[in-house]
Amino acid sequence: MRTSFRSLLCGLSLVLGLSASINAQEPEPSPADQAAAEAFQNFINSLEWKTSGKGSLGARAEIQVPAGYRFTGGPGTIKLMEAYGNLTNGQELGYISPDDMSWFAVFEFDDCGYVKDDEKDKLDPDAILKQLQEGQKAANSEIAKRGMSTLEVVGWHTPPFYNTTTKNLEWAIRLRSSDGGETINYKTKLLGRRGVMDVVLVCDETEMPTIVPEYQKLLTGFAFKPEETYASFKQGDKIAEYGLTGLIVGGGILVAAKSGLLAKLWKPIAIGLLAIGALIKRIFTGKTRESI
Repeated sequence: MRTSFRSLLCGLSLVLGLSASINAQEPEPSPADQAAAEAFQNFINSLEWKTSGKGSLGARAEIQVPAGYRFTGGPGTIKLMEAYGNLTNGQELGYISPDDMSWFAVFEFDDCGYVKDDEKDKLDPDAILKQLQEGQKAANSEIAKRGMSTLEVVGWHTPPFYNTTTKNLEWAIRLRSSDGGETINYKTKLLGRRGVMDVVLVCDETEMPTIVPEYQKLLTGFAFKPEETYASFKQGDKIAEYGLTGLIVGGGILVAAKSGLLAKLWKPIAIGLLAIGALIKRIFTGKTRESI
């Protein structure tokens, strides 16, 4: 199943991030492309979606699903990410997007323990970027083994910053794939009592000025359950082995490297999430080329 969906996406020439909008001068999609898009639509329809109420993010948190959005839990998220050609690790808890799926955010919980925020005034964007770039070079060897495009960390789109009120750590990095595609991964770390909820936003860079505020508003509907909040920490709870800087450069990999388990506990530092291309978006939403 996974192979067929990856082939479907490759056949539609999807690249990292959202494809450029299709303009009126481009030819109509071929019957094969139409059939592939319809197959993808059928796949989307087969997933379990919530379009109102609260979406459950495992046993630790939930998010409000506003009107005009769709949410699927862990099983659906894993299927989607694999269909997009991404590595999964079983910790994916949720996917939320507008109904037209023009952008999306993925939730994943890391039970690393309570992350102290005493580095909040000591974040060094230049040093962190260098670590990200070096780490991605090492990660590319595993990505290449899996027959996937490698990634280059080009630089910051938004340097890391920490909100002391909400306990949210945010940043955005610019990525370039070996096949020439570029995307920006906007990441948010929501600190909790027993770990961190990792949220990745994937959208078209040109639309970020509009989408990021929408995404941030969406996250106001996120909540850890009362016993899982950052403020609920108690003496004796597990303490993470790294701080805010470690969260950005890949805390899980830092711990794995220290224990010599990096090869077994593989997870890319910067995962390039594939979004739906404009062709699928047009067919999926029933829009004409002129309306895009």
